[in-house]
Amino acid sequence: MTRQGVHGGGARLLMTADAAGGIWPYTLDLAAGLAAHGVTPVLALLGPAPQPDQLARAAAIPGVEILPTGLPLDWLAEAPDELRAAGDALAGIARDARVDAVHLNSPAHAAGVAFPVPVVAVSHSCVVTWWDAVRGGPLPPAFAWHADLMRRGCLAAAALVTPSRAFADATARRYALPRRPKIVHNGRRALAAAGAAPAEPSTLFVLTAGRLWDKGKNLQTLDGAAARLGIPVLAAGPVSGPNGDRAEPRNLRLLGRLDEPALAALLAQRPIYASLALYEPFGLAVLEAAQAGCPLVLSDIPTFRELWGGAALYVPPRDEAAAAEAIARLAADPAERARLGAAARRRAGRYTVEAMAGAMLDVYRPLLVAGSVAA
Repeated sequence: MTRQGVHGGGARLLMTADAAGGIWPYTLDLAAGLAAHGVTPVLALLGPAPQPDQLARAAAIPGVEILPTGLPLDWLAEAPDELRAAGDALAGIARDARVDAVHLNSPAHAAGVAFPVPVVAVSHSCVVTWWDAVRGGPLPPAFAWHADLMRRGCLAAAALVTPSRAFADATARRYALPRRPKIVHNGRRALAAAGAAPAEPSTLFVLTAGRLWDKGKNLQTLDGAAARLGIPVLAAGPVSGPNGDRAEPRNLRLLGRLDEPALAALLAQRPIYASLALYEPFGLAVLEAAQAGCPLVLSDIPTFRELWGGAALYVPPRDEAAAAEAIARLAADPAERARLGAAARRRAGRYTVEAMAGAMLDVYRPLLVAGSVAA
Protein backbone atom coordinates (compact mmCIF):
# COMPACT_ATOMS: atom_id res chain seq x y z
CA MET A 1 0.00 0.00 0.00
CA THR A 2 1.45 3.37 -0.95
CA ARG A 3 0.00 6.78 -0.50
CA GLN A 4 0.10 9.03 -3.59
CA GLY A 5 1.48 12.52 -2.95
CA VAL A 6 1.19 12.32 0.82
CA HIS A 7 4.13 12.36 3.27
CA GLY A 8 6.76 11.57 0.64
CA GLY A 9 4.79 8.83 -1.09
CA GLY A 10 4.11 6.43 1.82
CA ALA A 11 1.08 6.07 4.07
CA ARG A 12 1.70 6.76 7.75
CA LEU A 13 -0.09 4.61 10.30
CA LEU A 14 -0.20 5.28 14.04
CA MET A 15 -0.31 1.98 15.94
CA THR A 16 -0.62 1.56 19.69
CA ALA A 17 1.70 -1.01 21.23
CA ASP A 18 2.44 -2.37 24.67
CA ALA A 19 5.02 -4.78 26.03
CA ALA A 20 2.81 -6.47 28.65
CA GLY A 21 1.97 -9.54 26.56
CA GLY A 22 1.17 -10.75 23.07
CA ILE A 23 0.31 -7.29 21.73
CA TRP A 24 4.03 -6.55 21.45
CA PRO A 25 5.04 -9.32 19.01
CA TYR A 26 1.74 -8.87 17.16
CA THR A 27 2.37 -5.16 16.65
CA LEU A 28 6.00 -5.55 15.62
CA ASP A 29 5.25 -8.35 13.17
CA LEU A 30 2.39 -6.40 11.66
CA ALA A 31 4.46 -3.20 11.49
CA ALA A 32 7.25 -5.07 9.70
CA GLY A 33 4.76 -6.64 7.30
CA LEU A 34 3.20 -3.27 6.53
CA ALA A 35 6.60 -1.61 6.11
CA ALA A 36 7.31 -4.11 3.33
CA HIS A 37 4.33 -2.55 1.51
CA GLY A 38 5.63 1.00 1.89
CA VAL A 39 3.70 1.95 5.04
CA THR A 40 5.50 3.98 7.71
CA PRO A 41 4.59 2.56 11.14
CA VAL A 42 4.44 5.10 13.96
CA LEU A 43 4.33 3.15 17.23
CA ALA A 44 2.77 4.84 20.28
CA LEU A 45 4.02 2.85 23.28
CA LEU A 46 1.52 2.44 26.12
CA GLY A 47 1.84 0.90 29.57
CA PRO A 48 5.02 -0.46 31.17
CA ALA A 49 8.26 0.28 29.31
CA PRO A 50 9.57 -2.45 26.97
CA GLN A 51 12.70 -4.41 27.83
CA PRO A 52 15.86 -3.42 25.90
CA ASP A 53 15.70 -6.48 23.62
CA GLN A 54 12.05 -5.72 22.83
CA LEU A 55 12.83 -2.11 22.00
CA ALA A 56 15.80 -3.12 19.84
CA ARG A 57 13.56 -5.31 17.70
CA ALA A 58 11.07 -2.47 17.26
CA ALA A 59 13.83 -0.09 16.20
CA ALA A 60 14.97 -2.57 13.53
CA ILE A 61 11.71 -2.24 11.55
CA PRO A 62 12.43 -0.22 8.37
CA GLY A 63 11.23 3.36 8.68
CA VAL A 64 9.58 2.87 12.06
CA GLU A 65 9.01 5.80 14.38
CA ILE A 66 8.74 5.03 18.11
CA LEU A 67 6.87 7.37 20.46
CA PRO A 68 6.92 6.52 24.19
CA THR A 69 3.77 7.99 25.73
CA GLY A 70 3.41 6.77 29.33
CA LEU A 71 -0.32 6.42 28.68
CA PRO A 72 -2.24 3.65 30.48
CA LEU A 73 -3.42 0.38 29.00
CA ASP A 74 -7.19 0.08 28.99
CA TRP A 75 -7.22 -2.80 31.51
CA LEU A 76 -4.84 -0.98 33.87
CA ALA A 77 -6.72 2.33 33.88
CA GLU A 78 -8.29 2.99 37.27
CA ALA A 79 -11.16 5.24 36.18
CA PRO A 80 -13.05 6.12 32.98
CA ASP A 81 -11.69 9.65 32.91
CA GLU A 82 -8.14 8.25 32.83
CA LEU A 83 -8.95 6.10 29.82
CA ARG A 84 -10.75 8.90 27.98
CA ALA A 85 -7.80 11.21 28.60
CA ALA A 86 -5.51 8.58 27.11
CA GLY A 87 -7.71 8.45 24.01
CA ASP A 88 -7.62 12.23 23.68
CA ALA A 89 -3.83 12.15 23.99
CA LEU A 90 -3.61 9.52 21.24
CA ALA A 91 -5.78 11.70 19.00
CA GLY A 92 -3.35 14.56 19.61
CA ILE A 93 -0.41 12.33 18.76
CA ALA A 94 -2.14 11.28 15.52
CA ARG A 95 -2.60 14.94 14.63
CA ASP A 96 0.96 15.93 15.46
CA ALA A 97 2.46 12.92 13.69
CA ARG A 98 0.39 13.66 10.56
CA VAL A 99 -0.69 10.07 10.10
CA ASP A 100 -3.25 8.89 7.58
CA ALA A 101 -5.00 6.36 9.83
CA VAL A 102 -4.88 5.03 13.38
CA HIS A 103 -4.71 1.38 14.46
CA LEU A 104 -5.77 1.01 18.10
CA ASN A 105 -5.04 -2.28 19.83
CA SER A 106 -7.84 -1.54 22.28
CA PRO A 107 -11.20 -0.22 21.06
CA ALA A 108 -11.80 1.45 24.44
CA HIS A 109 -9.29 4.17 23.55
CA ALA A 110 -11.70 5.32 20.80
CA ALA A 111 -14.69 5.87 23.10
CA GLY A 112 -15.86 9.46 22.96
CA VAL A 113 -12.67 10.62 21.22
CA ALA A 114 -12.53 12.75 18.06
CA PHE A 115 -9.62 11.35 16.05
CA PRO A 116 -8.51 13.44 13.06
CA VAL A 117 -8.23 10.38 10.77
CA PRO A 118 -10.05 7.05 10.40
CA VAL A 119 -9.61 4.56 13.23
CA VAL A 120 -9.27 0.79 12.94
CA ALA A 121 -9.70 -0.86 16.33
CA VAL A 122 -8.42 -4.38 16.92
CA SER A 123 -9.79 -6.13 19.99
CA HIS A 124 -7.32 -8.75 21.23
CA SER A 125 -9.09 -9.30 24.57
CA CYS A 126 -11.22 -7.42 27.07
CA VAL A 127 -12.04 -7.61 30.75
CA VAL A 128 -15.71 -8.45 30.09
CA THR A 129 -15.20 -11.52 27.88
CA TRP A 130 -12.28 -12.52 30.15
CA TRP A 131 -14.64 -12.44 33.12
CA ASP A 132 -17.21 -14.54 31.29
CA ALA A 133 -14.64 -17.24 30.47
CA VAL A 134 -12.59 -17.24 33.67
CA ARG A 135 -14.90 -16.22 36.50
CA GLY A 136 -18.43 -16.49 35.15
CA GLY A 137 -21.56 -14.99 36.65
CA PRO A 138 -22.61 -11.35 36.79
CA LEU A 139 -20.02 -8.75 35.90
CA PRO A 140 -18.79 -6.91 39.01
CA PRO A 141 -20.02 -3.29 39.24
CA ALA A 142 -16.39 -2.12 39.19
CA PHE A 143 -16.10 -3.45 35.62
CA ALA A 144 -19.21 -1.68 34.35
CA TRP A 145 -17.38 1.37 33.07
CA HIS A 146 -14.90 -0.85 31.23
CA ALA A 147 -17.81 -2.53 29.47
CA ASP A 148 -19.38 0.82 28.58
CA LEU A 149 -16.21 2.32 27.13
CA MET A 150 -15.40 -0.88 25.27
CA ARG A 151 -18.79 -0.95 23.58
CA ARG A 152 -18.63 2.74 22.71
CA GLY A 153 -15.15 2.30 21.27
CA CYS A 154 -16.24 -0.69 19.18
CA LEU A 155 -19.08 1.37 17.73
CA ALA A 156 -16.92 4.47 17.18
CA ALA A 157 -14.24 2.74 15.13
CA ALA A 158 -14.51 2.90 11.36
CA ALA A 159 -13.59 -0.80 11.33
CA LEU A 160 -13.47 -3.32 14.18
CA VAL A 161 -11.23 -6.39 13.90
CA THR A 162 -10.70 -9.50 16.06
CA PRO A 163 -8.09 -12.28 15.63
CA SER A 164 -10.50 -15.23 15.57
CA ARG A 165 -14.08 -16.04 14.66
CA ALA A 166 -14.76 -17.39 18.14
CA PHE A 167 -13.69 -14.13 19.73
CA ALA A 168 -15.57 -12.09 17.13
CA ASP A 169 -18.75 -13.95 18.06
CA ALA A 170 -18.13 -13.48 21.80
CA THR A 171 -17.43 -9.77 21.31
CA ALA A 172 -20.50 -9.14 19.16
CA ARG A 173 -22.71 -11.04 21.60
CA ARG A 174 -21.34 -9.51 24.80
CA TYR A 175 -21.49 -5.92 23.58
CA ALA A 176 -24.68 -6.29 21.53
CA LEU A 177 -22.93 -5.02 18.40
CA PRO A 178 -25.02 -4.53 15.26
CA ARG A 179 -22.57 -6.63 13.23
CA ARG A 180 -19.79 -9.10 13.88
CA PRO A 181 -16.25 -7.67 13.77
CA LYS A 182 -14.03 -8.41 10.81
CA ILE A 183 -11.77 -11.41 11.37
CA VAL A 184 -8.05 -11.22 10.64
CA HIS A 185 -6.08 -14.11 12.07
CA ASN A 186 -2.81 -13.14 13.69
CA GLY A 187 0.45 -14.05 12.01
CA ARG A 188 3.86 -14.62 13.54
CA ARG A 189 7.43 -14.61 12.34
CA ALA A 190 8.80 -18.07 13.13
CA LEU A 191 11.25 -18.06 16.04
CA ALA A 192 12.83 -21.51 15.55
CA ALA A 193 15.07 -22.58 12.68
CA ALA A 194 13.41 -24.90 10.20
CA GLY A 195 14.45 -28.54 10.35
CA ALA A 196 15.51 -28.63 14.00
CA ALA A 197 15.91 -32.22 15.20
CA PRO A 198 13.25 -33.60 17.54
CA ALA A 199 14.14 -34.02 21.18
CA GLU A 200 15.37 -37.45 22.21
CA PRO A 201 13.17 -39.29 24.74
CA SER A 202 15.79 -38.73 27.45
CA THR A 203 15.40 -34.97 27.04
CA LEU A 204 11.66 -34.83 26.49
CA PHE A 205 9.82 -32.16 28.43
CA VAL A 206 6.60 -30.20 28.41
CA LEU A 207 6.59 -26.44 27.82
CA THR A 208 4.11 -23.64 28.29
CA ALA A 209 4.76 -19.94 27.78
CA GLY A 210 3.05 -16.59 28.19
CA ARG A 211 1.66 -14.38 30.91
CA LEU A 212 1.72 -17.00 33.61
CA TRP A 213 0.13 -14.67 36.17
CA ASP A 214 -3.03 -14.27 34.09
CA LYS A 215 -5.72 -16.55 35.53
CA GLY A 216 -7.10 -16.90 32.03
CA LYS A 217 -4.00 -18.96 31.20
CA ASN A 218 -5.15 -21.51 33.81
CA LEU A 219 -1.68 -22.32 35.09
CA GLN A 220 -3.19 -23.94 38.16
CA THR A 221 -4.56 -26.88 36.19
CA LEU A 222 -1.28 -27.44 34.35
CA ASP A 223 0.51 -27.29 37.69
CA GLY A 224 -1.79 -30.02 39.00
CA ALA A 225 -1.20 -32.12 35.88
CA ALA A 226 2.57 -31.72 36.31
CA ALA A 227 2.37 -33.38 39.73
CA ARG A 228 1.01 -36.51 37.99
CA LEU A 229 3.72 -36.69 35.32
CA GLY A 230 7.15 -38.25 35.27
CA ILE A 231 8.66 -35.67 32.90
CA PRO A 232 9.51 -32.04 33.65
CA VAL A 233 7.01 -29.31 32.85
CA LEU A 234 8.68 -25.97 32.11
CA ALA A 235 6.94 -22.59 32.16
CA ALA A 236 8.39 -19.51 30.46
CA GLY A 237 7.08 -16.06 31.24
CA PRO A 238 6.41 -13.66 34.11
CA VAL A 239 4.60 -14.91 37.20
CA SER A 240 3.75 -11.37 38.39
CA GLY A 241 1.54 -9.01 36.41
CA PRO A 242 1.37 -5.21 36.28
CA ASN A 243 -2.08 -5.44 37.88
CA GLY A 244 -0.70 -7.18 40.99
CA ASP A 245 -1.82 -10.71 40.08
CA ARG A 246 0.66 -13.49 40.78
CA ALA A 247 0.96 -17.20 40.00
CA GLU A 248 2.64 -19.52 42.51
CA PRO A 249 2.87 -22.99 40.95
CA ARG A 250 4.42 -25.79 43.00
CA ASN A 251 5.21 -28.39 40.35
CA LEU A 252 6.38 -26.38 37.33
CA ARG A 253 9.96 -25.44 36.56
CA LEU A 254 9.80 -21.66 36.20
CA LEU A 255 12.12 -20.12 33.60
CA GLY A 256 11.16 -16.47 33.96
CA ARG A 257 10.87 -14.18 30.96
CA LEU A 258 12.91 -15.49 28.02
CA ASP A 259 14.07 -13.45 25.06
CA GLU A 260 13.24 -14.76 21.59
CA PRO A 261 16.52 -16.66 20.99
CA ALA A 262 16.21 -18.49 24.32
CA LEU A 263 12.60 -19.43 23.65
CA ALA A 264 13.50 -20.51 20.11
CA ALA A 265 16.18 -22.81 21.50
CA LEU A 266 13.62 -24.53 23.71
CA LEU A 267 11.05 -24.86 20.93
CA ALA A 268 13.66 -26.27 18.56
CA GLN A 269 13.85 -29.32 20.84
CA ARG A 270 10.17 -29.95 20.02
CA PRO A 271 8.79 -30.43 23.50
CA ILE A 272 5.14 -31.23 24.07
CA TYR A 273 3.58 -27.80 24.15
CA ALA A 274 0.64 -27.39 26.52
CA SER A 275 -1.85 -24.55 26.86
CA LEU A 276 -4.85 -25.17 29.10
CA ALA A 277 -6.15 -21.62 28.75
CA LEU A 278 -9.68 -20.82 29.82
CA TYR A 279 -9.61 -17.62 27.78
CA GLU A 280 -7.58 -17.16 24.62
CA PRO A 281 -8.78 -14.92 21.78
CA PHE A 282 -5.89 -16.21 19.63
CA GLY A 283 -2.74 -17.53 21.34
CA LEU A 284 0.54 -16.41 19.76
CA ALA A 285 2.62 -18.68 22.01
CA VAL A 286 0.78 -21.72 20.64
CA LEU A 287 1.49 -20.51 17.11
CA GLU A 288 5.21 -20.16 17.91
CA ALA A 289 5.27 -23.72 19.22
CA ALA A 290 3.40 -25.03 16.17
CA GLN A 291 5.79 -23.26 13.80
CA ALA A 292 8.62 -25.13 15.51
CA GLY A 293 6.86 -28.47 15.00
CA CYS A 294 5.89 -29.08 18.62
CA PRO A 295 2.98 -31.46 19.31
CA LEU A 296 0.15 -29.49 20.94
CA VAL A 297 -2.02 -30.35 23.94
CA LEU A 298 -4.66 -27.64 24.20
CA SER A 299 -7.74 -26.85 26.22
CA ASP A 300 -10.96 -27.63 24.41
CA ILE A 301 -12.18 -24.07 23.87
CA PRO A 302 -13.74 -22.64 20.68
CA THR A 303 -10.72 -20.53 19.71
CA PHE A 304 -8.28 -23.44 19.74
CA ARG A 305 -10.71 -25.69 17.86
CA GLU A 306 -11.13 -23.00 15.20
CA LEU A 307 -7.42 -22.32 14.77
CA TRP A 308 -5.90 -25.79 15.15
CA GLY A 309 -8.59 -28.23 14.05
CA GLY A 310 -7.21 -31.76 13.97
CA ALA A 311 -3.60 -30.64 14.53
CA ALA A 312 -3.77 -30.88 18.35
CA LEU A 313 -5.00 -33.00 21.24
CA TYR A 314 -7.78 -31.35 23.25
CA VAL A 315 -8.63 -31.77 26.92
CA PRO A 316 -11.27 -30.20 29.18
CA PRO A 317 -9.63 -27.00 30.42
CA ARG A 318 -10.09 -27.60 34.16
CA ASP A 319 -9.39 -31.34 34.17
CA GLU A 320 -5.82 -31.89 35.37
CA ALA A 321 -6.17 -35.68 35.21
CA ALA A 322 -7.22 -35.57 31.55
CA ALA A 323 -4.37 -33.18 30.75
CA ALA A 324 -1.83 -35.43 32.48
CA GLU A 325 -3.18 -38.50 30.68
CA ALA A 326 -2.96 -36.83 27.25
CA ILE A 327 0.56 -35.61 27.90
CA ALA A 328 1.71 -38.98 29.26
CA ARG A 329 0.25 -40.76 26.24
CA LEU A 330 2.17 -38.47 23.89
CA ALA A 331 5.34 -38.80 25.93
CA ALA A 332 5.21 -42.58 25.45
CA ASP A 333 4.57 -42.39 21.68
CA PRO A 334 7.37 -40.76 19.62
CA ALA A 335 5.59 -41.50 16.35
CA GLU A 336 2.43 -39.72 17.48
CA ARG A 337 4.47 -36.76 18.71
CA ALA A 338 6.11 -36.52 15.31
CA ARG A 339 2.76 -36.79 13.52
CA LEU A 340 1.09 -34.14 15.65
CA GLY A 341 4.11 -31.85 15.46
CA ALA A 342 4.13 -32.06 11.67
CA ALA A 343 0.38 -31.41 11.57
CA ALA A 344 0.79 -28.37 13.81
CA ARG A 345 3.55 -26.99 11.60
CA ARG A 346 1.43 -27.42 8.48
CA ARG A 347 -1.52 -25.72 10.13
CA ALA A 348 0.73 -22.87 11.30
CA GLY A 349 1.44 -22.14 7.65
CA ARG A 350 -1.96 -20.45 7.53
CA TYR A 351 -0.92 -17.83 10.06
CA THR A 352 1.89 -15.87 8.46
CA VAL A 353 2.89 -12.24 8.84
CA GLU A 354 2.37 -11.77 5.10
CA ALA A 355 -1.22 -13.04 5.29
CA MET A 356 -1.97 -10.88 8.32
CA ALA A 357 -0.46 -7.75 6.78
CA GLY A 358 -2.31 -8.30 3.51
CA ALA A 359 -5.64 -8.76 5.30
CA MET A 360 -5.09 -5.64 7.41
CA LEU A 361 -4.21 -3.65 4.30
CA ASP A 362 -7.60 -4.66 2.94
CA VAL A 363 -9.17 -3.25 6.11
CA TYR A 364 -7.26 0.05 6.01
CA ARG A 365 -7.51 0.71 2.28
CA PRO A 366 -11.19 1.74 2.00
CA LEU A 367 -10.83 4.10 4.96
CA LEU A 368 -8.12 6.23 3.40
CA VAL A 369 -8.83 9.02 0.95
CA ALA A 370 -10.50 7.64 -2.17
CA GLY A 371 -7.97 7.15 -4.94
CA SER A 372 -4.96 7.82 -2.69
CA VAL A 373 -3.99 4.21 -2.04
CA ALA A 374 -2.63 1.74 -4.55
CA ALA A 375 -1.73 -1.88 -3.97
